[in-house]
Amino acid sequence: MALNLLHANDRAGHYPDSWYAATRVALEAFPKASGEIRADVCVVGAGYTGLSAALHLAQKGLSVVVLEAHRVGFGASGRNGGQVGSGQRQDQDWLENVAGKANARKLWDLAQDAKALVRDLAAGMEGVDYRPGIAHGCWKQSEVDHAKAYAEKLARDYDYHEVEPLDRAGIRALVGSEAFRGGDIDRGAGHIHALNFVIGLAKRAAALGVRIYEESEVTRLIYGEKPVAEAAQARVICDHMVLAVNGYVGPLEPKIAARVMPINNFVIATEPLGAKAKEVLAEPIAVHDTKFVVNYWRLSHDDRLIFGGAESYGYRFPDVAKVVRKPLLEIYPQLAETKIDYAWGGTLAITVNRMPCFARPAKNVFSASGYSGHGVALATLAGKLMAGAIADQASTGFDLIADLPHRRFPGGQALRWPLLVTAMTWFSLRDRLGL
Repeated sequence: MALNLLHANDRAGHYPDSWYAATRVALEAFPKASGEIRADVCVVGAGYTGLSAALHLAQKGLSVVVLEAHRVGFGASGRNGGQVGSGQRQDQDWLENVAGKANARKLWDLAQDAKALVRDLAAGMEGVDYRPGIAHGCWKQSEVDHAKAYAEKLARDYDYHEVEPLDRAGIRALVGSEAFRGGDIDRGAGHIHALNFVIGLAKRAAALGVRIYEESEVTRLIYGEKPVAEAAQARVICDHMVLAVNGYVGPLEPKIAARVMPINNFVIATEPLGAKAKEVLAEPIAVHDTKFVVNYWRLSHDDRLIFGGAESYGYRFPDVAKVVRKPLLEIYPQLAETKIDYAWGGTLAITVNRMPCFARPAKNVFSASGYSGHGVALATLAGKLMAGAIADQASTGFDLIADLPHRRFPGGQALRWPLLVTAMTWFSLRDRLGL
C-alpha cells in the first residue's frame, strides 16, 4: 500500500475533531520513546487490543512497553460506534458449519467473556457511560424471519435468552423510524464512550508500571529470539512482541497485511436533540441495521445522535457530513433540518471471512487484528488472550480463533484494493436497490 494511512487524513499526534475527542476525559500526553529500551513485552499500538494486552501482562508482573504512532486511542478504538455486541462477527450458524458445533460453542462463550470483560473494565472508569441494549433493524421481511429464528436458536442451543424479536410496530416504537420491517433487541449487549474506554485502559496500565510512549511510530520490526521494534529515535528489545495495529499494519508485517484489509468508515454527531431524542430512540440503546454497508447509531449522554455508516473508496476521507447525511435521512427524514456538529472518519480492518485474524507471524510475536466492525469487545478480549499466551502459555482461546481458516485478499498488493472497491461497490448498489 503506497499511502501510509497513519498520516493520510489526520494531524500527527492529534485526535480527529470528533465528539469523542471533544468529550474525552483528561489524559496527560505520554513521552516520545528515545534510546534503547528493554522490556519483557513490547506492544505496538495503543488501542483496545494493545492496551488490554499491556494491562493484563502488567497484572501478571511482566515489564511492558507500548509504542503508539500518535495518541492513545488514535485509531479505530477512539472513533468507532461504541457498540459492545454479542457473539462473533459471523453468526453461530456460520461458525457451526466452519468450525463444528463444539468449537462454535467455545467461540460463543469467548464472545460472552469479551462482553463481560468490557463491562468489568468499564466499571468505575470516568466518562465511559456503559448502557445496555442493542437493537437490530431489518429492511426486508426475510431478514425479520431470520432474526426471529436466530433468537430462538440462541435460546435453544446457547442458553442465551437476551434477544427479543420485534415486528414492524415493535421496532418502530423503539427506534422511531418507518424504515424497518422488524428486527430484535439484544438486552445482553451494550454501548460505551469509545475513546474514554481506551483512555481508561491506558490510565490503569500506566498505574501498574506500563511504559506508554506516544508519537513513537514503529517503522521496522526485526524478528529473532529477542524481537526488536524500531522507531525514529528509539529501539525496543523484548522477549515477546504484540502487534496491535489493526488497519495500520501496512508494510510492517506483510503476512498479516495480506489477510487484513484497511477500510474507512464515517461518523457524525448531531446537535443535541432535546425533546426530539425520545422520538429517535425511545430508550438509550444502540442500533445497527442489515445493510451490507452497515448503519449504526445511538444517543450520547448529551442527547446527540451519533450515526455512522456510508462508504468511500479512496484512502482519503471525503466530505464526511455529506456522505453520512444520506443514510441518516433515509432512516430519519424528520432530522433533515438538524445541524451536524461533528463529522469524522476512521480506518478499521476487515478480513475475507469477517472473523478476527489471530496469528503468530514469527517466533515470540503475536498479532490480533481484522475485527471487521465488531471489535470493541473482541479486541479487548484479544489483548487478554495474548497476555495469557505470553505469561501463562494459556493459549487455548487465542488458538481457537487463530485456527479458523483465513484467506489472503486476492490480487496481491497491486490489485487487492481495486478488487475490494469493485466488490464493495456491487454490494452497496444492492443495498440501494433493496436486493
